[in-house]
Amino acid sequence: MRYILSIDQGTTSTRALVFDAEMRVVAVAQEEFLQHYPRSGWVEHDAEDLWQTTLSTCRAALETAGAGAGDLAGIGITNQRETTLVWDRATGAPIHRAIVWQDRRTAETCRALREAGHEAAIAERTGLLCDPYFSGTKLKWLLDEVEGARARAEAGELVFGTVDSWLIWKLTGGRAHVTDATNASRTLMYDIRKGRWSRTMCDLLDVPMEMLPEVKDCAAAFGEADAEWFGAAVPILGVAGDQQAATVGQACFRPGMLKSTYGTGCFALLNTGETPVASENRLLTTIAYQLDGVPTYALEGSIFIAGAVVQWLRDGLRIIEAAPETQGLAEAADDGQEVILVPAFTGLGAPYWNADCRGAMFGLTRSSGPAEVAKAALESVGFQTRDLLEAMQADMGGAGEAILRVDGGMSASDWTMQFLADILGAPVDRPAVLETTALGAAWLAGMRAGLYPGPEDFAQGWALERRFDPAMDAAEREARYGRWRKAVEATLSV
Repeated sequence: MRYILSIDQGTTSTRALVFDAEMRVVAVAQEEFLQHYPRSGWVEHDAEDLWQTTLSTCRAALETAGAGAGDLAGIGITNQRETTLVWDRATGAPIHRAIVWQDRRTAETCRALREAGHEAAIAERTGLLCDPYFSGTKLKWLLDEVEGARARAEAGELVFGTVDSWLIWKLTGGRAHVTDATNASRTLMYDIRKGRWSRTMCDLLDVPMEMLPEVKDCAAAFGEADAEWFGAAVPILGVAGDQQAATVGQACFRPGMLKSTYGTGCFALLNTGETPVASENRLLTTIAYQLDGVPTYALEGSIFIAGAVVQWLRDGLRIIEAAPETQGLAEAADDGQEVILVPAFTGLGAPYWNADCRGAMFGLTRSSGPAEVAKAALESVGFQTRDLLEAMQADMGGAGEAILRVDGGMSASDWTMQFLADILGAPVDRPAVLETTALGAAWLAGMRAGLYPGPEDFAQGWALERRFDPAMDAAEREARYGRWRKAVEATLSV
């Protein structure tokens, strides 16, 4: 048993990777799946697409690696967080499409909860803000809006899960209804200090607690994948939400360590140790990982649109055919133009948390074209990251110089990472292994299986591929960031 199978179920695609005993990637398979947008601000996935792409990519990766189920020490799972599913406990049939983390349909529900004075209690228990981003109000919507759902849930016929729970249910043939502490901490129903589901929160959202999965450590026995899927039963031993898995994969095990993942969105996590830090700057307090029953906490800033802005250039504006083209366009852009894009396509996340505002572009001239728009799109990711880091430094008392460890698809762009370092005025470290999210899930499973080392030895193996040092003049940096802040203020005021 010399391999770990890592499932990385994301927002726009599913990937499966096979890691060997030295934690090297030996095979990768990936499939995109359809996104559903039934209304403005609504985003859905077909639950069966999530399952079928998981199954097919796992089989393809194993075939490429020349490995069978008997070669696997275990399976690790990492997943898009907050995406919400409800299915029949007996048949496994979903009652509705999955409601994706980006979805904003519950904005009015969140507004009503805030106006009723519940936001402080929500933050105290869950570490989260009252925002449509999280699973709890999505689950409430499903129970309220799907015909017969609430009665069926109260009768014990329906179960709730995030994507990890759904995949484990499918892999185990419905024998395991479980999740891990990181995914639970994103639901708006989990007390991150007491380490259990909160009856207060479930009552507030009118959710029957019997629907909720059992919560485990990130490295634990989650059940066995049935032999019919891969040829023999395989234990599922590691689970973490995608941003927490990346934190683990980046070996951010010490308080003060910071990582930022650039996928569909951008998510920065700062390890705060075994004590949760309550943000005064509208960041989230969350569980970074939990091992041996002990949670490690983090401050998190969430940006809804990062890599998705490049998809917009490709699929919406159709000014590129593939993501790598954006770097060439940005390099060719007229530096004399000051085009700013605020990509609030589904509202703005941290530290603004405005579900209603929408995207806007500023500074256009008659000569603005695809190059200037592409440059503004890439720069928006750097500007938003600085918003997050400034909020984090304010919460932590501005201690120390930040060094940011980056990963995710956009981190492969040298131009984007150099601009990020420039606008932050801080070094940006890109690791030798960019598959940090999948690596984090693989390490959790491999450590549990006894194949991989513990945290300290794992951290020793982290290797730097390139450091991007800031090269922008400080005056220019502040002037450009000032223009960004004005653009955001204007966007929020519309």
